[in-house]
Amino acid sequence: MRGPTSRERSIQTWLAALILFTAPQARAQSALTRDAQANQTARAWFQDAKFGLFIHWGVYSLLEKGEWVMDRDKLPITEYAKLPPRFNPTRFDGAAWVALAKDAGARYLTITAKHHDGFCMFASNLTEYDIVDATPYHADPMRVIAEECRKQNIKLFFYYSLLDWRHPDYAPLGKTGHSSGRMLKGDWKRYVAYYQGQVRELCANYGPIGGVWFDGWWDRPDADWDLAGTYRMIHELQPGALVGNNHHVAPFPGEDFQMFEQDLPGDNQAGFNKARPVAGLPLETCLTINESWGYNAGDEKYKSASELVTALVSAAGRDADLLLNIGPRPDGAISGEFSQRLHEMGQWLGSHGESIYGTRKGPIPPQPWGVSTAKGPADHPREIFLHILAPRDDRPVIFDPKTPWLPRLLDRKTPLKLSKSTRGLVLELPASLREPIDTVVVLEPARTKDPDPR
Repeated sequence: MRGPTSRERSIQTWLAALILFTAPQARAQSALTRDAQANQTARAWFQDAKFGLFIHWGVYSLLEKGEWVMDRDKLPITEYAKLPPRFNPTRFDGAAWVALAKDAGARYLTITAKHHDGFCMFASNLTEYDIVDATPYHADPMRVIAEECRKQNIKLFFYYSLLDWRHPDYAPLGKTGHSSGRMLKGDWKRYVAYYQGQVRELCANYGPIGGVWFDGWWDRPDADWDLAGTYRMIHELQPGALVGNNHHVAPFPGEDFQMFEQDLPGDNQAGFNKARPVAGLPLETCLTINESWGYNAGDEKYKSASELVTALVSAAGRDADLLLNIGPRPDGAISGEFSQRLHEMGQWLGSHGESIYGTRKGPIPPQPWGVSTAKGPADHPREIFLHILAPRDDRPVIFDPKTPWLPRLLDRKTPLKLSKSTRGLVLELPASLREPIDTVVVLEPARTKDPDPR
């Protein structure tokens, strides 16, 4: 049998080298494709989820004035350092916290791992200023929360403050934290390495997470935060994790969802949601139940269940999730007002959830009477849900859909009537059929009759 010629051997050698060269590239491209698919799947899940529970909890709760107390009361580091030795949340029950979120109908939970005061509510190898090393509690509540979220099928997001009122390398100072008494010397690159190291810990030490929720960029908007590097690290460590940043400006590359603090997308009643236009990303509105994020014993301005349901529905009608906040007490207990509001949210979602979960904004934009949500392709929805939020009266709802629809009530399956007017279609909805908070009307496509088989 003839052996290969020198030319054939050269070709074989060249092919082998080509395979060795291209195989790693092919594997890398395959990994990039998998990661991109994981990211898109996570974004779709987030848009379907529609409701999350926000938890602001830290050593600041001991002062019962909210999470900004260090800055607002001009407390120096030496005074604030007296709080961790007093922080011992013996009534903390991670299973109960996650169960409360689940009972409320929330599909994910976002909790403060580190707030602006710099104190870490998780075990960090990069500082002793954390709940494990600096408090008599000596345990990591984030690990308990992470385990319970997995058990109870709730996705976990970590809030992390880029701003730090205590860290010596957070210098020069930004817009806040000027009463901390720190030496105004530091190495900014070293601070960036510190915060990125902690983000790495959150991504590496707690199993799969839903994402990271950043805050505090606005304190030093001109600083080099290396957000691109931070986002890349998160996506490499957790391909299914989403990144959001509460910076109040247009989203940066690498961010997966856009949030609006105390505002619906496109609104700026709070005064700092200046991003225009709203980006083509998944959206989220974060909202307090009273007027505080962290525990504030003097804040009794609790929103009613009706107001909170209206906020959820209004967000869904604008393609946004609602992230609803509670601030636990320093001992780990959750106030009855918070628990009651969340229970009422869960009751409402138990009977109306099909008009919220898995929906996108409907083809009818927000109107004085309310909003619409829909299921199915945007250009050909299977169902449209009209959320009638206006006060109970006999005034009809006017809209102009492009397809013939058959209307009925969501709960009682009661058929309703549509009539034509010069302004569109009129839905006849007598006051006797209206619900106290949100009357949900389902629109289904009118089916044409089958042709006569004869």
